[in-house]
Amino acid sequence: MSDDKTIDGTAREIRDPEPAGPARRAIPRRTWVVGALATPLAVGAVGLSLAQGTAFQPTPVEPVAIQALAPSGATAIKGTVAEIFGNKFVVQDPTGRALVETGREGEDGTLVAKGEAITVQGRFETGFLHARVLTHGDGRTIVLGPAGGPAMGSLDWAKDRIGLGPKPDLPALTASVQAAGYSDVRVTGRGPRHLDVAAKDRDGREHQLHVGFDGQVREKSARPPV
Repeated sequence: MSDDKTIDGTAREIRDPEPAGPARRAIPRRTWVVGALATPLAVGAVGLSLAQGTAFQPTPVEPVAIQALAPSGATAIKGTVAEIFGNKFVVQDPTGRALVETGREGEDGTLVAKGEAITVQGRFETGFLHARVLTHGDGRTIVLGPAGGPAMGSLDWAKDRIGLGPKPDLPALTASVQAAGYSDVRVTGRGPRHLDVAAKDRDGREHQLHVGFDGQVREKSARPPV
């Protein structure tokens, strides 16, 4: 009887046991909802075109002589940039000079160049024209300030970006403002479900209005003196 043992020489690959994977975490339902709404923005030209089409544009207004500037929620001037002081600059026309304020976007002083022709539209009060739209001599237009609409990152914002949010019917809302006794209606801003509007009453006095997408019109509270 032999003590020799026969060893099978067939080679076999020895695999390490699979490491345990990390425990899966539950994904909040809200994350799924926002993700589902955001998906069309990441894939497909339709979502992109809708997103690009929601940018707010104030109602264009005709420039007035600087000498004729009066408190208004939507007015404009046209002239030459005479001086630049950080986020402020001076526009000069044949009738006088006006100081323009551009907010955070203009803090580096590069929005305009000294000596260039410029048209500025915005809100005039307390001696300043607070710029909303800058139009350069070559036709380039810059809209300043908040984009309008729902707060960025909110569910309403996501719906708005893919075309599912509420749509303002501008002709109908303008008719609502006129029916309330106002004229010279100019849209100056947009909220989640309303428009900010400048308009004049029957006596020609300027008013700032809050116009809901449902057609409700009310006056905004006056701004405190600066």
